[in-house]
Amino acid sequence: MKKVAVLGAGSWGTALSIVLSDNEHDVRLWSHRQAQVDEINIEHTNNRYLDGVSLPKNIRAFNDIQAAIKEVDAIIFVVPSSAIREVCEKIKHLLPDDVMIVHASKGIEPESLKRISEIICEEIPSYHDNDIVILSGPSHAEEVALRHPTTVTVASKNENKANFAQNLFINEFFRVYTSSDVIGVELGGALKNIIALGAGISDGLGFGDNAKAALITRGLAEITRLGTAMGANPLTFLGLCGVGDLIVTSTSIHSRNWRAGNLLGKGKTLDEILSEMGMVVEGVRTTKAAYQLGKKQHVEMPITNGLYDVLFKEKDPKLVVEQLMKRDKREEMDDFQSVKL
Repeated sequence: MKKVAVLGAGSWGTALSIVLSDNEHDVRLWSHRQAQVDEINIEHTNNRYLDGVSLPKNIRAFNDIQAAIKEVDAIIFVVPSSAIREVCEKIKHLLPDDVMIVHASKGIEPESLKRISEIICEEIPSYHDNDIVILSGPSHAEEVALRHPTTVTVASKNENKANFAQNLFINEFFRVYTSSDVIGVELGGALKNIIALGAGISDGLGFGDNAKAALITRGLAEITRLGTAMGANPLTFLGLCGVGDLIVTSTSIHSRNWRAGNLLGKGKTLDEILSEMGMVVEGVRTTKAAYQLGKKQHVEMPITNGLYDVLFKEKDPKLVVEQLMKRDKREEMDDFQSVKL
């Protein structure tokens, strides 16, 4: 049994807490909202995020982050990417010696263009990037909480730390693979949210399965182009954190990014959608960061650029689709001619 602090009591943090609880770990779930802490500890529910799910009674919620991380063996970051720096600031002087840090958040920071593991290392200088583990893969929290079969990947440059995280989470309904491709696993988990927004827009416009299949496939090519330019293994994008996560996020009503895109396609404004959903839609922030990354890396990213225009320049989605369809002719495998497997 390990003592584990899960920082972030949204749907994904709560679902991972259930996995850890089922594995008989001592689970401390931190939230910055006292009312949510009280609901989890007294009612054993978190209905705003996982409606109707009963939580194991050995999940204890904390509003005091110092108490939550006291003497723990592992800390799991599951806060929105925009909150990573703030939470690091709260804990960097409180960390127990040799604590394992795992992050299960998905995003890239605009302007700095840093991945989440890079942000954590920057904010907590005592941690080297070899010390961070990333958990990612096709995993809707709603299904994990119901103990439906789910498979994810944990990535670290340190094989021992990846194995530790694998053993922490793996059980009969939550299968965990390991990887050493930190860049690929992080980028795949972040960039698929952009394509999921696009898939939602396509569905909202009523374009059907042909258009969505094309968007997902060409979106994967776009993710792979950028990822390999940044040092990722291209084969990672054919795995759970690439095509797997892309499929599940682009095709399901559980996906916040798909739902937000679907509403955009139906004519709602971004501000209306974010207000109505009341939850973080990581793909919006990541689109801005990926747009900037594409320019920096000199990588062609037409889908990302089109979505950037929709989200931040209020361009008509139908017009963007027309522009994508009218692009110059090319050979499909052009993207991969220079990729070394």
